[in-house]
Amino acid sequence: MSDMELIGAALEAMKNAYAPYSNFLVGAALLCADGSVYTGCNVENATFGATNCAERTAVFKAVSEGKRDFKAIAVVGGKNGTVDAFCTPCGICRQVLCEFACENLLIVLFDGKNVKTHTLAELLPLAFTPENVK
Repeated sequence: MSDMELIGAALEAMKNAYAPYSNFLVGAALLCADGSVYTGCNVENATFGATNCAERTAVFKAVSEGKRDFKAIAVVGGKNGTVDAFCTPCGICRQVLCEFACENLLIVLFDGKNVKTHTLAELLPLAFTPENVK
């Protein structure tokens, strides 16, 4: 799957975001090693602490279906659904992603015109990994 196809899936998922408080809509598309894709959107809550990010929604959907081997995740977002800047995963999402693919996972970002790709290790240096608790 190309980066733009994965971004397209994230853009489509962003349309389902529930963000009545921030109006910041986010979509994510997670590519598994077997080629399957799981999408997610952010789901806000009035208490804010119960809000779930798009990236974690995608990961939890994949894990609940038995997937554990991830290759890449595309993340898009913006105020009122306008994608005009890169939207990177928050710290909690980076940590959740690291649980499954800390070193090699590709993070694919899109600002409406340009694509930028990083590894999760670049975005989460010196990560706390499952190895730390063994």
